[in-house]
Amino acid sequence: MNPTRHDAGSDSPLQSRPAPGYAGDVSPQLAFQWWQAGEAVLVDVRTDAEREWVGFVPGAVALAWKQWPGMAMNQQFDERIQAEVPAGTKVVLLCRSGVRSIAAAKRATELGLQAYNILEGFEGDPDGEAHRGLRGGWRFHGLPWRQG
Repeated sequence: MNPTRHDAGSDSPLQSRPAPGYAGDVSPQLAFQWWQAGEAVLVDVRTDAEREWVGFVPGAVALAWKQWPGMAMNQQFDERIQAEVPAGTKVVLLCRSGVRSIAAAKRATELGLQAYNILEGFEGDPDGEAHRGLRGGWRFHGLPWRQG
């Protein structure tokens, strides 16, 4: 298991698990459930290029953690996430594979938000041939997304 990932061995896809430095890890299914119920704001922390080329979740807040090209930190992240997430509302953070969203969840927590990392991300882990989208992720689980 990759020590920076927290997605192996989950008991149930509809339970959150505590994590060090932020509220916890949630499955794509639980994140979707919370978002649809109005209990959480869904924030996609991938770059604009990733959302454009790979696909996006309609209605999610698009707020890059790092900027393309060069992957420099987004200097507006703190201000924008605080503006997008009402007080007392959870925030669920989505990236490609569930790694960058951990860093974003830790920062959101430092800003006083109840932040959760979405396990598996949008595309999931690569398979044996380095293809994504076949081993977990938002799309894999049939949750809403669009391309283009």
